[in-house]
Amino acid sequence: MRPALERGCSEMVVGIILAAGTSTRMGRSKALLPCDGGRFVSRLAKAFRAAGLDEVIVVTGPELADIEAALLEDGAVARVIENPHRDAGQLSSLQAGLQVADRPGVEAIVVGLVDTPLVAPATIGALLAAWRRTRAPIVRPAKDGRHGHPVLFGRALFADLRRADPAAGARQVVRARQAEAIDVAIDDPGAFDDIDTPDDYARLIGSASGT
Repeated sequence: MRPALERGCSEMVVGIILAAGTSTRMGRSKALLPCDGGRFVSRLAKAFRAAGLDEVIVVTGPELADIEAALLEDGAVARVIENPHRDAGQLSSLQAGLQVADRPGVEAIVVGLVDTPLVAPATIGALLAAWRRTRAPIVRPAKDGRHGHPVLFGRALFADLRRADPAAGARQVVRARQAEAIDVAIDDPGAFDDIDTPDDYARLIGSASGT
């Protein structure tokens, strides 16, 4: 992250972690799964902070108190809010987070999924650097034709995200501005590895333990 005097004290970037899903395939809250000495949500919040984001907002469902407690126990700093309309889809959580994040001086948001807890701070930093260089409205990690997470959205898209139909998701906004999006080549498996099922989680734990 550039020093405040260099980048302008009023230019802020806020991280939004989407953690309001019902974790149906996992069978328990993904946000609270143990990972690398903490929980999924804590690890991702720490990565966002380490990359230099000015604030981190976690959007969750009824598990708000449990997630707040986990973040505190793991030493991760984030503001937790509840999306009372989480059944409307993932975009509704992004919109809830944007409602809190958007204020004078915030020029971009970095949106991450709690399903991808192993994203490296360097990946987030690379997205920030590309955005500061180009001011592209969308900046995404990419590798071998795949797009990963998190995704950076510039202020120019805030209104579009608010107006988007939750049933259609954020993809409709991305498709509409596809020609202006910037892909950043990233060699970080954590940006592309979604942990959605017990088998995914077992593989993650096995990899972490070297088995």
